[in-house]
Amino acid sequence: MRHPRPTAARPRARHAARALVTVLAASLALLQGGPAWADGIRAQQWGLEAVHTGDAWRTTKGNGITVAVLDTGVDATHPDVTGNVLEGKDLVGFGAGRGDGSWARHGTAMAGIIAGHGHGPGNADGVLGVAPEAKILPVRVILEDGDPARKKARDTRGGALADGIRWAADHGADVINLSLGDDSKSAHPEAAEDAAVQYALKKNVSVVASAGNGGEKGDHISYPAAYPGVIAATAVDRYGARSSFSTRRWYATVCAPGDDIVLIDPDRRYYEGWGTSAASAFVSGSVALLRAAHPGLDPAAIKQLIEKTAADPPGTGRDDSRGYGLVDPAAAIEAGGAAGRDDPRVTAYGKKYFGPGPRTEAEHPLRTSWASPVAGTLGAALLATSVLLWRGRRGRRSRPGA
Repeated sequence: MRHPRPTAARPRARHAARALVTVLAASLALLQGGPAWADGIRAQQWGLEAVHTGDAWRTTKGNGITVAVLDTGVDATHPDVTGNVLEGKDLVGFGAGRGDGSWARHGTAMAGIIAGHGHGPGNADGVLGVAPEAKILPVRVILEDGDPARKKARDTRGGALADGIRWAADHGADVINLSLGDDSKSAHPEAAEDAAVQYALKKNVSVVASAGNGGEKGDHISYPAAYPGVIAATAVDRYGARSSFSTRRWYATVCAPGDDIVLIDPDRRYYEGWGTSAASAFVSGSVALLRAAHPGLDPAAIKQLIEKTAADPPGTGRDDSRGYGLVDPAAAIEAGGAAGRDDPRVTAYGKKYFGPGPRTEAEHPLRTSWASPVAGTLGAALLATSVLLWRGRRGRRSRPGA
């Protein structure tokens, strides 16, 4: 997590935030700002062009695919996602509710990146997502940073993430987005979460997670991103450079836009944010497009395609900062037909897992052991939001048809 910055044009506020290790705690910081023009939103969505969504949309916009957003909840009535949000599940069971200032902000923002369709005549206003015809399955597993009830999470719903992954896999999810994680110094794997991820993969559900926002705080391993089989997303800016906050680790799969990202909010305003949470949502939307185009591919094949077709790969083919390069759903879709025929699979983990996996302790001496005690906590969601950018023309809140 990082503190918000004052405006898009002013210097960034690069202050490190305290590590949050409360179980399933989310973090979303908002700073009020002045009104601006709603019709400038699309022009600010640089990430869509960066990952070549226009090319991918010639084949599919994600119709028929369901992306589970395990987060703080999703506002299904927001005009930019209305009709795309299915009935979900609240596995926390307490805390803020609709109308409260600390309700569903982070989850709604992620849903907009993944499956926003805009609003107004021709849906020309508002936020457009990577897979605008995909469905969102909201599963509330964490509380917002500002939720007064957050302190209760430690004792009440410590297993909500693992339960949520299993619930989503059993209720129609094709992709699970985890824009959250623990990248504190004490972060370590949880057996129940690892098992839940493997359960989802075996049920043909792709799992995507944010790599962590610890790039300036020691690059500590983040879970659930580090679990085997997860597609872990690091963040880059509009120039394709690694965002300084983005964690560098062996599990990085691909990078995606994570800086100056336009976000929707239950208050019907638009915000700009940054973090590997946003990068994870971009990758989840990309996976949704690939699965829609090639429904026969399993999670192992999808992960490998995402890796092999990434744009602008590092000179070494892969590195810990950007993984295999910038996610490119259009290229993955084009290669998907051949992949389906060749049935590519990565077998580094034998029959149980897939993907390159962790290196040895000798290769990564700073890596925490997978044998550490399984009793830790899940920490803060990995997106920090900043200044309010747009409220609508002449200060009006956006609404359907506006």
